[in-house]
Amino acid sequence: MLRVLLNYRHSPGLLVASLAVPVLMVVVFGYVFGSAMQVPGGGDYREFLMPGLFAMVATNGIMPTMVGAARDVGRGVTDRLRSMPVSRAGLLLGQTLADLLVSVVVMALMALVGLAAGWRARHGLADTAEAFALLLLFRFVMTWVGTLLGLAVGKEEQAGQLAVAVFPLAMITNAYVPTGGMPGWLRAVADWNPISAVVQACRELFGNPSAPGAAWPMQHAALTALLWSAALLALCGPLAVRKFATHGR
Repeated sequence: MLRVLLNYRHSPGLLVASLAVPVLMVVVFGYVFGSAMQVPGGGDYREFLMPGLFAMVATNGIMPTMVGAARDVGRGVTDRLRSMPVSRAGLLLGQTLADLLVSVVVMALMALVGLAAGWRARHGLADTAEAFALLLLFRFVMTWVGTLLGLAVGKEEQAGQLAVAVFPLAMITNAYVPTGGMPGWLRAVADWNPISAVVQACRELFGNPSAPGAAWPMQHAALTALLWSAALLALCGPLAVRKFATHGR
């Protein structure tokens, strides 16, 4: 954990980017695109948007961890860490928890910017805390997904190229627009996307405008988000630990 946090300390550009990007997302999507967007059934678009942007911050945990894990493999850091008499799972867990700590700061900053832009959490403190807990859980899961992919790729350049694949995964969701206007096949993909479940669950918990649709995942968004998170963590966590322990053998 300390190694990851020190990397942010000695890389001020990385820290500034981590904090500035969420602010820019609120400004660009909320004000530049927001004037042309309408929420079905009425409601303020920025309130519709904010849960989606929170979910994007959670999803973006894939990219830095994937690139970082591949960089460690390529530079031999993984081999040195593996030679130490410490738990393999503990090493990876420390890295994911460090990322989670940084994401708490990023989400707090985004929440402040959202409040300044007019967003409100309207269902009380308990539901708001549940929404942020769900977002942090999803971020934690995404870091394990990124760690597994980075260890599997093993090269920083290829990991950076693979990170582009996260973009369509994040865009084919309900984060920015309702899925009701999509073609039927694309709407089905978006409604079953785990990111969409997280977004819809947060909209319900925050009390923000939403357009959930009739698909089962959207009607049971919180449960779907938890099921997706549990399944991905159960799959990627052990595989990442195994890949870390056996890489190069």
